This record gives sequence, structure tokens and C-alpha cells, in this order.
Amino acid sequence: MKRKTKEISTVGMLCAIAYVAVVAGRIPLILFLKYDPKDIVIAISGLIFGPFTSFVIAFIVSLIEMFTISENGVLGFIMNIISSCSFACTAAFIYKRKHRLSGAIIGILCGWGCMVCVMLLWNYLITPIYMGYPREEVVRLLLPAFLPFNFIKGGLNAAITMLLYKPVITALRYSGLVEQNKATEKARINIGVILVAFLIIITCILLILSLNGIF
Repeated sequence: MKRKTKEISTVGMLCAIAYVAVVAGRIPLILFLKYDPKDIVIAISGLIFGPFTSFVIAFIVSLIEMFTISENGVLGFIMNIISSCSFACTAAFIYKRKHRLSGAIIGILCGWGCMVCVMLLWNYLITPIYMGYPREEVVRLLLPAFLPFNFIKGGLNAAITMLLYKPVITALRYSGLVEQNKATEKARINIGVILVAFLIIITCILLILSLNGIF
């Protein structure tokens, strides 16, 4: 019972952090498309507690977002859940199956790829409805706008998740909000993971500059 209470408290705290990330971290990238870092929190939550927790946090945060700051109503709510879950739930599911560093990295990278593919499909299906654009206009935007946006968004989320997961899980264990795991207590920060994460971040930044005619 005590363990369950701690888990619920931790998930509630992570929901609050994810929502703050939406409100405070929105950055315009391409046209009307804005990046926010909430999926990083959702992905880390899934790596800690499992894919169902990722879904729950994505649902709660997207629901609150719909009633507070979103201008896209129910369809925007659905798109937010699909985007977050395609990244975070995929990463968490693979990591749950392969509970090692390699599993976490493979899961995060697969989540990135899954999100890009899934969102291209759903942008084609849903964007004409909630944005009021003709489908032909949306099709013309898929490759020059939606594809690079989701590639950049997923890449930044993947890289920052790689960098933050270890410090976050360590802090939660020291605070007693997450149980100690003897199998992972001796794990150290992997330099290779850090280098890959920074390489992804640099690539995304250069792509942003290029798309905006700066680089």
C-alpha cells in the first residue's frame, strides 16, 4: 500500500512537471508548429514505471492542456496523445522487454522513429479537419514541414531523455519516491550515450537553422 501511494504521488508530480513543460517550454519551429518538451517527462516516466504510466500521464496532461491552453479542442487532444504515446510508450515497452542500457537506447530511438512515421499519417488524416486546411495543402506540407518538425521534435526528445534519465532516476531513488534496484545501482553514466545524445542535439539544431534560412 505504501509503495502504491509513493508511485501515485510520483506520477502526479511527473504530470505536473510535464504540464509546466508544455506551458513554459513552447518554442516555434516551423510555420505554426511548436515544440514543447513534455514528452521527455512522459518518456522518463515510462522508463521508470512502464508504458501504461506513459499513457496515463500523456492522457492527463493532454486533457488539462485541452481545457487550458490548447486552441485545437478534442482533435488537438487526440493528436497530443498519439504523438506522446508513439514516442514514450514505444520506448518504455522495448525497455521493459530488454531491461538494460542497450534496451533503453534502442527503445528511445525506436520511439523517435515510430513518432515520426505515426505523426506523418495522422497529420495527413486529422490536420485538414482541425486546422481547416484543404487536404491537398496538407499533403504539400508533409515533407517540407511536418516531416522535419517531427524529426527534430523526436530527436530532441530522444537525446534529452538519454541525458536526463539517469540523473532523474537517481534523484527519485535518493528521495525514496522510487525503490532502489540493486541491479542498476552500480550503473554509471555512459560516455557513448552522452556523445550520441549531443550529436543528435547538434544535428537537430543545424536542421532548425537550415530550415529557417540561418545556416
